Amino acid sequence: MAEIKGGRAAAHPPRYQIDRQSDQPVYAQLADLLHQQILKGVFDPGEKLPSEARLVDEYGVSPMTVRRAINLLAAQDVITTIRGKGTFVKPVTIEDAAFYLRDLGEFFSDSRDTTVKVVGASFVLADERIARKLKIQPGTKVISIQRLLFVDEEPVFYHRGYLINDPARPVVEAELEVTELRGVFQGSGNQLIKSGEINLEATILDDEEIDLLQLHQQTPGMMLEHIFYDFNDQPLSWGWFVCSSDRLRLQTRVGLEPSNGIRDERTR
Repeated sequence: MAEIKGGRAAAHPPRYQIDRQSDQPVYAQLADLLHQQILKGVFDPGEKLPSEARLVDEYGVSPMTVRRAINLLAAQDVITTIRGKGTFVKPVTIEDAAFYLRDLGEFFSDSRDTTVKVVGASFVLADERIARKLKIQPGTKVISIQRLLFVDEEPVFYHRGYLINDPARPVVEAELEVTELRGVFQGSGNQLIKSGEINLEATILDDEEIDLLQLHQQTPGMMLEHIFYDFNDQPLSWGWFVCSSDRLRLQTRVGLEPSNGIRDERTR
């Protein structure tokens, strides 16, 4: 009689074997075999995996190989280990969801007919908000720049940015020469960026933004705020993109991804 598992009749799981002739390391093969079984429902979300001793016996490998395979699966976010209890298949949880801005990625791709137009550039004195974002004293001179980003000659994003004014570096000239969209997004001329913070939120477009983007009145909008840092962890620039709300959509997947053979990044 078939074993009843999780409310369904489960056939005996197929025999998974290590290929001793493969160029793939044995621990990576074992990780991939366990991942395949998880994807096929041999092990359910939240279910405990076989013990190290059982895996050693079943696959004819060393304890060290099992531990490396388990560590690799944990790094791939497939399983989780609880000290003193064992290793479990990671269940699907909403807090693990990572959202991607697919529309923005397509917009910045080279396949789109995109152009950039500078609509304003000047030196301004930092107010309290600008000073706080850039970690400078209020009243410090900074560079303000505004751009329109077009797709197929249609204005899609309005960008406003504030940059640290470095007298030793021709930032204004570099920024005015930026016509490539990724350069606009970085908003720092030719300065190298170490890291950044990005926030997406709903906003109410003001009259200037509505006019520049050629939108109807009362159009709901989205704002993508960014701060970029140098290798001393000091802010280089702060700014935001705004667009109509239908231009940006969040997309994500939860749960396990199909296995195409797990590889340890350290072996590449």
